[in-house]
Amino acid sequence: MKKSIALSLALAASIGLAACSEKTQQEAGQAADSAGNDIEATVGEASADVEAGADAAGNSIDSALDSTGAAIEGAADGAANTVGSAMENAGEDLQN
Repeated sequence: MKKSIALSLALAASIGLAACSEKTQQEAGQAADSAGNDIEATVGEASADVEAGADAAGNSIDSALDSTGAAIEGAADGAANTVGSAMENAGEDLQN
């Protein structure tokens, strides 16, 4: 009789432990899923930030190149005007 009571108690404890282990496994799985979701969201945000930074850098480069091109064009026009004026003056000097 003592053996059957002890066996019943051992069986009940085993069932309780198995249920506890299943619950613990579920909770661990949920925690892992949650961590995975957090990582995925963080990587997505970081990717968007990097893309936005690259776009801003590209826009900055484009703007700098446009400004440089305009400055070169202005300098070339100024030099052409100066040379043209000098040639006109030289031509006038030769005629006189």
